[in-house]
Amino acid sequence: MRKIKIIKRILCISPVLLFLVLMQACVNTKNKDDLKKPNVVYILADQWRAQATSYNGDPNLKGRTPNLDRIAETGLNYRNAVSVCPVCTPHRAALLTGRYPTSTGMFFNDLHLPADEYTMAEIFKEAGYQTAYIGKWHLDGMGRFEFTPAERRQGFDYWKALECSHDYNNLLYYSGDSDQKHYWAGYGPYAETNDAIDYIREHSDGEKPFLLFLSWGAPHFPHHTAPERFQNIFREEGISLAPNVPDEMKEKAKEESVGYYSHIMALDSCIGKLQKTLEEENISGNTIFVFSSDHGEMMGAHSVRPKLKQLAYAESVRVPFLLKYPAVFGNEKIIVNSPINTPDILPTILDLADIPVPKSVEGKSMAQAITNPDAFADKAAVVMSVSPFDNPENDEYRGIYTSRYTYIENLEGPWLMYDNEKDPFQMNNLVDNPEYENLLKELDSKLSEKLNTIGDEFRPRDYYIEKWGYKLNKWGHIDYSADAEPQGPGLNKDK
Repeated sequence: MRKIKIIKRILCISPVLLFLVLMQACVNTKNKDDLKKPNVVYILADQWRAQATSYNGDPNLKGRTPNLDRIAETGLNYRNAVSVCPVCTPHRAALLTGRYPTSTGMFFNDLHLPADEYTMAEIFKEAGYQTAYIGKWHLDGMGRFEFTPAERRQGFDYWKALECSHDYNNLLYYSGDSDQKHYWAGYGPYAETNDAIDYIREHSDGEKPFLLFLSWGAPHFPHHTAPERFQNIFREEGISLAPNVPDEMKEKAKEESVGYYSHIMALDSCIGKLQKTLEEENISGNTIFVFSSDHGEMMGAHSVRPKLKQLAYAESVRVPFLLKYPAVFGNEKIIVNSPINTPDILPTILDLADIPVPKSVEGKSMAQAITNPDAFADKAAVVMSVSPFDNPENDEYRGIYTSRYTYIENLEGPWLMYDNEKDPFQMNNLVDNPEYENLLKELDSKLSEKLNTIGDEFRPRDYYIEKWGYKLNKWGHIDYSADAEPQGPGLNKDK
């Protein structure tokens, strides 16, 4: 039985717990699609930080995101998930390839992901899956409003997507192989979700399982364009800010938070509709359902103005990561404390789907951590900013997040160190505290080990820009204007 095969491979647990999980698997053999490999529904939000969730204790959302809260109560919560390079294109490239930005060269926005990268949809297609992509793509690098032909979609067949736009109430997309422009009706994330629901209903009885990737642009700014009915719920004076937001940032942070949280409430309602559809189609048990985000949002923390990311602070780096797979794990609440990094996500899902992980993947499956936390008790997840852009005066950095600590270096050496259990808002930098000298050495050694593993010597940004042949504009990023020359690892490096 396939479920037992998966369990044997990913579990290293007590005989009693193994018995209970096997019983759950046997019960689920009654589902109509049990003999099929599991469907996969991957939901990716944009700029949704881990802290902005009710289940993680955000008082502004208490009781206001019932669908996410339900998943957190009945599924898996990787509570220390991080974005390897917390900005859009680098995260998406690392997610689809399972490889680090310094390996792929995908460390700027608006780069073209080369066709020779072996990606998520291609792997699933070879395993017999149907593949679908709906929403924001941001991996083609040929212009944010241009048509992406089939050969540049990295293995996704069903296609209703656009490279990049956050014009939520006038959201452009292309459908299939036509370069005709279409616009989603009303609020874009609602329409994209409805299309995903239609796809699920049309493919729930198929002989082949499906991989459906739904990529929302929200809650990324502009924040004031969220549905009005949710904006009416929040008032600036009622917004509760974290203690690491200084006085000079509070007014702007509260203003932006109203729309930010409104987008989040709207997306939570979409998650509820998706979950309901899976249940109505009787495939929720044998579907791996994932919700996450590409990076966070500073929202005034540490004196960084709202709308920014890329930084090493938890508001930028930490992302939500919830997963449900009832056929194997039932509906029990499971919290995984070991960090999961962006390149780890692909091998983890492949492991759960009983699909071999390609040798090209650099990330490590975190499936075993679900039931055997000790197996990854000392795991450290690498985070990086190879060449900061939009604010190019910011420092390059490399660092690690463990289940408890954050340790970050810039080119001059140790820069930031936090005990995230005692100091969740990262307000007490321990780098120069002599009482933590041994801890600093330990974390420094872990970082060096991780960087050595992925072949990154942590050099100044100019080294990587020259290595990949990139040409930057005055703001330090890849030009994405209409007449800009496309750039990417497979384009610039060959010149």
